[in-house]
Amino acid sequence: MSRIGKKPIALPKGVTVNVHADAVEVKGPKGALKQRVPPGVKFAVNGTELVAETVRQDKELSKFHGLARSLMANAVTGVTEGFKKELDIVGVGYRAEVKGKQVHFALGYSHPVIFDIPAGIDVAVDKQTHITVTGIDRQLVGQVAANIRRMRKPDPYKQKGVRYMGEVLKKKVGKTGA
Repeated sequence: MSRIGKKPIALPKGVTVNVHADAVEVKGPKGALKQRVPPGVKFAVNGTELVAETVRQDKELSKFHGLARSLMANAVTGVTEGFKKELDIVGVGYRAEVKGKQVHFALGYSHPVIFDIPAGIDVAVDKQTHITVTGIDRQLVGQVAANIRRMRKPDPYKQKGVRYMGEVLKKKVGKTGA
């Protein structure tokens, strides 16, 4: 049995859960999420807790037990608090600005890079070099942040590019003049 899968998920006030055969719907103050459940795992609401259980004792199902529980816990956290990823843009002339449902980047290319913001995600730009990606779906927030970072990965020599806030980069030494 999975240790993580055994832990019950506490449901805060204002969160409602509807359990279906193949998915679980979670509604809260920030929105609603529908999370699919892997086969062989079922959920039950016990008072103010959500409990994950496997259909039978099987080693093949136990690996999905912890996964399903973690996905549900992320959904409950998302509809109550939300998730946030922060990125920094480092480099002379590198900047970003939000225009409607798009983010326009100047990242040292000969053209501006335009990024479309997906539904359910909010992107805020502070001081043109600090980007905050927020939303209720943890996977989508992380994927959008990764897509933004991929536009100009940090250079190991000059340390320029888009990086996660607090990301530590290993600086490489350039060529010597001898």
